[in-house]
Amino acid sequence: MEYTKLGSTDINVSKVCLGCMSFGEAGTMHDWTLNYEESEKVIKHALDLGINFFDTANSYSAGTSEEYLGRVLKNNNIPRDKVVIASKVYFNPGRLSREAILREIDGTLNRLQTDYLDLYIIHRFDYDTPIEETMKTLHELVKSGKVRALGASAMYGYQFHNMQLAAINHGWTPFSAMENHYNMLYREDERELIPICKQFNVSLIPYSPLAAGHLARSTWESDSLRSKTDKVAKGKYDRMEEQDMKIVKRVNELALKKGCKMSQIAIAWQWAKGVASPIIGVTKTRYIDDAVGALDVNLTQEEVAYLEECYVPHPIVGAINSNPPQGTILLDEKR
Repeated sequence: MEYTKLGSTDINVSKVCLGCMSFGEAGTMHDWTLNYEESEKVIKHALDLGINFFDTANSYSAGTSEEYLGRVLKNNNIPRDKVVIASKVYFNPGRLSREAILREIDGTLNRLQTDYLDLYIIHRFDYDTPIEETMKTLHELVKSGKVRALGASAMYGYQFHNMQLAAINHGWTPFSAMENHYNMLYREDERELIPICKQFNVSLIPYSPLAAGHLARSTWESDSLRSKTDKVAKGKYDRMEEQDMKIVKRVNELALKKGCKMSQIAIAWQWAKGVASPIIGVTKTRYIDDAVGALDVNLTQEEVAYLEECYVPHPIVGAINSNPPQGTILLDEKR
């Protein structure tokens, strides 16, 4: 395993992050999530391979994702300082208000059975809460020791820029990581959000690096339970199938040429683009092996250009135009 720093912090994270949306009680959010025993196998395997970075959220499977991760780490006597735990807040009553953040952090810490988070991420931009209220509250969590560093997730570039400036101008803790929607089939953040992140030395930890599995197979459709039932993934990608299959074919072509998996080409592309740690969500241990194996795959500038050549502008997916009604969950895809 290889490791890298998170932004300007002293937090060392593995260059593969295990997304924990796949873990939790089935039916609370998705039908395909893993039960505790199956989740434990995957998490332990990730630890054995040197992965120390785990990403979950208070909204994943009604909090049971956090519960499972916390139980696995405690039951297997994993020293707390040997893992980097990230969780998120927003899809909850009150969104990113002071009252909501202070309530939700305690619930998250209780479910994870830990005294602190290494990284606390706002899951979306809150249109109803003043930026200063959110950033000041997050800063207080850092000062109190409940959180080590802060991150943001999918939003528009101007929103992230305004939040970062609010923190800097008031002497509050700025963001160190951006968990955005980014892969070879969706590169809209290259226009504004990613350049802003680079300006502020904010590490990229994208979700959906495999575009819900589309970059891991030569055909668009799959027979897996997740692919058949995941309406969120279909909404994200199916409208651009015809154009995006041109990219998928090139990924397959290059994988055959290099003698590796398509998923490894997709993940190696992330690192070639300056990503710190793509978030990989899996339901089988062999997919973790594939992700870690991508460290041995190197792409030339010419190969990167060849993979990107067919890309066309896409509709925005991830950032939201207004707060959705309470109870609505816009889910991340970690595959």
